[in-house]
Amino acid sequence: MDEPGSATRTRDRERTRQEVLDAAEALFADKGYESASLQEIGRLAGFSRGTPGYFFGSKLLLYEAVLERAFADELSLVGGRLAEAAQAGGGPEAELTAAIEGLLDFVDDRPNFLRLLEREALGAAPGGEGRSRITRAMRDGLTVTADLLARGPFRPVDPAHLLLDVLALCWFPAVHAETFVRALGLDPDATTFKEARKRHVVEMVLRGSGTG
Repeated sequence: MDEPGSATRTRDRERTRQEVLDAAEALFADKGYESASLQEIGRLAGFSRGTPGYFFGSKLLLYEAVLERAFADELSLVGGRLAEAAQAGGGPEAELTAAIEGLLDFVDDRPNFLRLLEREALGAAPGGEGRSRITRAMRDGLTVTADLLARGPFRPVDPAHLLLDVLALCWFPAVHAETFVRALGLDPDATTFKEARKRHVVEMVLRGSGTG
């Protein structure tokens, strides 16, 4: 039988761990792996300088945990949208549409995700785990894309190129919201822009793959 208060301590421990991850994600995205320190992360999270090391052991292990959580959250959201579309019986076109809309919603809700990837592209963290995690995510995405193409009314399309197209269409405006998007007189924060972007990307992908 658990001791009194053990459930509360477990919840508090997990809450602290998530708050450290939140702070680490923000700092790694803003400053990059090399420039962010465990002390800064602890302060930003509102804990002692030693708390991040206590929970994760080292900065590298914390960085890996940040990436793992970010990709897991993306998979959870997009995978959930795919499952809902499949359950509704809309077919592969509806599932592809749901995946695209899920990706766009995720990068909108979690801007640090793309900043982390941009930092990783500019200079990988030691150990190569960041690149390895990205590789695993891309392989998973490729499997899903190939399955949708095989089941749907699509013309022969290379699933790797289609996946790159979808990611580029979803990610580029988010990365360059304050540069290219605003330079075109568009407001990347406006709901009208976000909804129009969803419609445009879905139409482009469906038409480009031979349907829509």
